[in-house]
Amino acid sequence: MSKRDDLIAKYAADLKDKCGMNPDMDLLTKVTIGLGPSIYNADAATVSGSDEKELATVKNNFLIKKLGLSDGADLDKAIDSVIETYGRSNRNKYRAVIYYMLTKHFKKESVY
Repeated sequence: MSKRDDLIAKYAADLKDKCGMNPDMDLLTKVTIGLGPSIYNADAATVSGSDEKELATVKNNFLIKKLGLSDGADLDKAIDSVIETYGRSNRNKYRAVIYYMLTKHFKKESVY
């Protein structure tokens, strides 16, 4: 297995164990590939749920630019709900897992 396959397996385990979701492996793979080399960088691969600047980046670069959603309070609520589902106390919140859950939340699987 490649390093990327190992990471995708780790993300799938997080979705099952920490979020109680049964992941769509095809979509999870596409979301992970869409993140490019950032998944190999320890800092870029995770999202800090308490850092406002980090959450603004998720909102602007992913939800608005990538998924094509318009800015609004519902975006902040969705991010908050995903972080809550993942577990606020969980130190490693993987970006691929958060993006996957947001993609499912807004039913934007067609983007991938």
